[in-house]
Amino acid sequence: MADTKYMAGSPELSAYISGTNEFSPGKEVQLKIVIENTGLNEFKFVRSDIVGHDDLPNTAKFLTVKVLPGNAPLVIKTDPQMLGDLKGASITDVIFTSRINADAPAGNYNLPLDLSYTYLYTAEQYGVDTIKYSYKTINQSILLPIKIKPDVSIDVLSAIPEHLNVGTEGYLNMKIKNIGSDTGTKSIVKIIRNGNSPIIPTDSSVYVGDFAPGSVVDCRYKVSVSSDAQKQTYPVDVVVVYENNEGDFVFSRSDTVGVSVGGKADFAVASPPAEMNPGNKKVITVEYKNTGDTTIKSAQARISAVDPFTSNDDIAYIGDLKSGESRTVSYVMSVDRSATIKEYGLDSEIRYRDELDNTYISDTMKVKVNVTAPAGMTAIFSNPVYLSIIVAAIIGAVYLVYHFQKKKF
Repeated sequence: MADTKYMAGSPELSAYISGTNEFSPGKEVQLKIVIENTGLNEFKFVRSDIVGHDDLPNTAKFLTVKVLPGNAPLVIKTDPQMLGDLKGASITDVIFTSRINADAPAGNYNLPLDLSYTYLYTAEQYGVDTIKYSYKTINQSILLPIKIKPDVSIDVLSAIPEHLNVGTEGYLNMKIKNIGSDTGTKSIVKIIRNGNSPIIPTDSSVYVGDFAPGSVVDCRYKVSVSSDAQKQTYPVDVVVVYENNEGDFVFSRSDTVGVSVGGKADFAVASPPAEMNPGNKKVITVEYKNTGDTTIKSAQARISAVDPFTSNDDIAYIGDLKSGESRTVSYVMSVDRSATIKEYGLDSEIRYRDELDNTYISDTMKVKVNVTAPAGMTAIFSNPVYLSIIVAAIIGAVYLVYHFQKKKF
């Protein structure tokens, strides 16, 4: 029985990125790195008194792989990887996750790939049954070329709302800068609703044409805010659709910006309850206050007269009303004689226009009216029984006067 002995040889490692090595800024990419061992065993002895080797000189043992960013504008998110033993004439692969910086300049870069491994350097035999191994550790660095493609990348410098309140339409004025390295031709700046954000674009696109690196464009959009929103800041996404240098229409990386939304237009009845008696017809005054955050224009108030109330004059003009201002208006109301003595709440609402001349109707408010029993002379003259007695007494007195006058003559 004969065994073998290798007198010379070592691992020879090379590496490359599998697939494309061209990436766009702002993207998270999976770098699939292929490592190949082309090392050879140069001399082989076969003899019966040789003790066989456990390891071969061209095997890279305990192979550890690490990727560094080098001068490339990116972040390596994967830790160093242990790949084990890589025999000669074999390959293996490993995946590293990386994120390209959003503002990465276009160009060619090199990523250092650090390889660390051990191999059988020498094997000395003593006698016929003993062998001594000597290993050598190698630290090797290989440069992996990558290319970062030019693109349009945006930064929203400002987002200023105009007449933007809960439940209304308004405008959003933006300044947007191209912080990328490519000129976008036929560029369109679009705003997009962010998830379930209550800010909903009405006019979502602005054409800006050529959008060069470092240039700033002003864009104005019409948006609406849902009525269930609150007074706070909500997100809006911004993206650019453009034609790149390869003639393809592509989307830029989106940027998200916060937009402040004002509170909705709201009103309250600020006046005390009006006082009426059964059978009355009188002018009541109601004070309305603008408790919202926005100015209203050409406002009209309306009151709903329901049984036991009636009115031929149920609409009153308020006009323009700034936030915090009040206005007092009048209505002519009648209450039936059979009305129950108690406090009533009559529905009232305000129709108004906003700064963009859109028409809205407020939430319903309650105008309180106290129907009370009449007192003093009013109670006497409003009671039909008392009134009948008074009329009868007057008629009797007139008759008596007439009768005495007749006797006298």
